Amino acid sequence: MPPSAPRDQDSVRARGPRVRAVVVTWNGAHLLRPCLDSLVDQDGVTEVVVVDNASQDGTRDLLRGEYPQVTLLESPTNSGFAGGAELAMREGDAELVLLLNNDATLDPGSVLSMIEVMETPGNEDVAAVTAKILLAGSFVAAEAQATGFTRDGRTWVPAPPGTPQAVRLVNSTGNQVTRAGAGTDRDWLAVDGTESRETDVMGFCGGAALLRSSAVREVGGFDPSLFLYYEDTDLSWRLRAAGWRVHYDGRAVAHHQHAASSGTSSPVFRYHNTRNSLVVFGRHAPWPLVLRAYLRQAVGATLATIRRSEPRGTLAARWRGLRDAVIALPRVLDTRRKVWDQARVDRSTVAEYLR
Repeated sequence: MPPSAPRDQDSVRARGPRVRAVVVTWNGAHLLRPCLDSLVDQDGVTEVVVVDNASQDGTRDLLRGEYPQVTLLESPTNSGFAGGAELAMREGDAELVLLLNNDATLDPGSVLSMIEVMETPGNEDVAAVTAKILLAGSFVAAEAQATGFTRDGRTWVPAPPGTPQAVRLVNSTGNQVTRAGAGTDRDWLAVDGTESRETDVMGFCGGAALLRSSAVREVGGFDPSLFLYYEDTDLSWRLRAAGWRVHYDGRAVAHHQHAASSGTSSPVFRYHNTRNSLVVFGRHAPWPLVLRAYLRQAVGATLATIRRSEPRGTLAARWRGLRDAVIALPRVLDTRRKVWDQARVDRSTVAEYLR
């Protein structure tokens, strides 16, 4: 058991809340084995469920042949991560639901650690525990023009095994919302060990998080219409509005092959990221931030068009996302009114989490 695991594991296991581990996948058979192997023997998990979004790559045969202990939920269509997660939440009766990306693995002891957070006296209002997600592999700093992960002018590229100066990098310690009008991963590309220690975080990252089922049901669950991206930020905002908290647990560690399921430069990513960011900000953010979000997306699309800095398909997807966000405005405003008319917490209180 790694040093990060909780010390009082036997007592946690004895209390025995039902924990349903959920993996949503679409044509991800090549990713599933490491992910499922990290879950089927994970202490604290009582059931492992794979939601298959109508894959055509042999996913169902793989599961039936190699993982008979895993429950398969089949969606007749590709309902995205949001639809798949909602299906798993709706079909089960577990007290707690663990979400793990199909391109991620979870360290031993992580679930017990997150359960311990949920069951700590005083944490009855914690709706979600978000794990520390590391980028899979190790990295070294490179020249700025190199192809890799870049932040604040520094570029990181994968390092061969055994490279002395290689470091681990953080993918996420939870979701945060910026005053520039974007949702981001807290501590993105921080060197492992230098990340935030603050446990109270705006939102959970759906890549690796433990959810309290009753809280999620109370606020209406995942919104399938978001399909992919920002669905966790939307749910987190609604949980916050209802008075629930989100807790970061640095002892629970996942390793994520970032964008292995859908590349961040693909038309699929660009469309849903553009549309959903505007929909979610329109539902929940203070009005000045909503306007900044629309301006940010419009300026980004205009500059990309002028500079021809994106492939034609990706650029077209960006503009479609903007268009569809505008078309959705009447429904967005209706949701905004309903959520915040029923909120137990003022919007200004939640806005204190903006960075």
